[in-house]
Amino acid sequence: MLVDLTPVRVSPAFRRLWLGLSVANLGAQLTVVAVGLQVYALTSSTLAVGVLGVCALVPLVVFGLYGGALVDHYDRRTVALVASVVSWVAVLGLVTQAALGNEHVGLLYGLVAVQSAAGAVNSPARSAIIPRLLEPRLMPAANALQTIGWNTALTVGPLAGALLVAGVGYAWAYAVDAVLFTFALTALLRLPPVPPEPSAHRRERLGLGSVVDGLRYLGTQRNVRMTFLVDLVAMITAMPRVLFPAVGVLYLGGGETTTGVLVAAIAVGGVVAGLFSGGLARVRWQGRIIAVAITAWGLSIVAFGVVLVTAGRTTPDHVLPVALALAVVTLALAGASDTVSAVFRQTILQTATPDDMRGRLQGVFVVVVAGGPRLGELVLGALATRVGEGWAAVLGGAACVVLLWVLVRAQRTFWRYDALHPTP
Repeated sequence: MLVDLTPVRVSPAFRRLWLGLSVANLGAQLTVVAVGLQVYALTSSTLAVGVLGVCALVPLVVFGLYGGALVDHYDRRTVALVASVVSWVAVLGLVTQAALGNEHVGLLYGLVAVQSAAGAVNSPARSAIIPRLLEPRLMPAANALQTIGWNTALTVGPLAGALLVAGVGYAWAYAVDAVLFTFALTALLRLPPVPPEPSAHRRERLGLGSVVDGLRYLGTQRNVRMTFLVDLVAMITAMPRVLFPAVGVLYLGGGETTTGVLVAAIAVGGVVAGLFSGGLARVRWQGRIIAVAITAWGLSIVAFGVVLVTAGRTTPDHVLPVALALAVVTLALAGASDTVSAVFRQTILQTATPDDMRGRLQGVFVVVVAGGPRLGELVLGALATRVGEGWAAVLGGAACVVLLWVLVRAQRTFWRYDALHPTP
């Protein structure tokens, strides 16, 4: 039942890459918090902090798609290294501006945009490298290990970032990120070259046409396409993070502290699921597991909404411990379900996609993973203004389950997807 460590035992290259990226992700979460705090300190505007999301999302969409094409045309280690160096330079820029007492929020927006663009190229490159380091049978275990690293960073990073800013200032928080990022750079430097495999379908010249080729290919691959569609359904209809600030004030009490606890609950659930992911490596019918996991995600969000509706919108002057504990449990279950879904969605994408298309489809994956939750926050935020946060969660979770099964019934091959005979 415990996490399968076979990938880190049999592949030193994967072990170094996994450890390096896990440490670097922790630093990245420090910076996310520190930048938001610095923008608010400069502007006293929540809207200005929200603009950071736009500055990160737009380059991520553009460079995620184009970066995937780069990955399919050039040595993946080289692409990842160049993108990582650009991202590292952006972090060093954050250190410098903070040390010099910068008061111009536009500089922060620009550095965040550069960092996001570099990350959008780096992510598909790294994801396309991993199937070349491991056998296909080890991909579920490898992806489970990566979710543990990511969720641990998401749990510890924001708290550590806030403490560093409060204790020693913005420059030191960014400097810690810069130091931790060198672990990922070192891991990439020690990789062997990872050139794309020969392909008769690759364009001689890289351009927009190469990106379009990837999107056209995705349109013909039913099972791979479904991994994107079901994730979009889950994130657009039932991503609850936008509700948390109001929940901390109006329903459960505790304000910002409760908001932080609710955010951490999802990540902690993901970590626990990763630690007990040993059985995932033996799952054969991976499409079915994804469908069940996303159903569990939707029902967990429904349960979270029921807790809020039961507690009532009363603006309590103290924390409601029983309601908060129930809310944490429902969100931890949601996080665990999302981790199981993520492990197999990534596994299908990596094993059922030919090498010459992995980069481009990983680029689409980056766009979906980043854009889906943003759209979901907009949808649930708008719904909450009409029916309240509790009922928004109930209706969103229910819509997630219904739409998921409409898709599954319409695409029966996804339910029959066989890991022993992966078909795109």
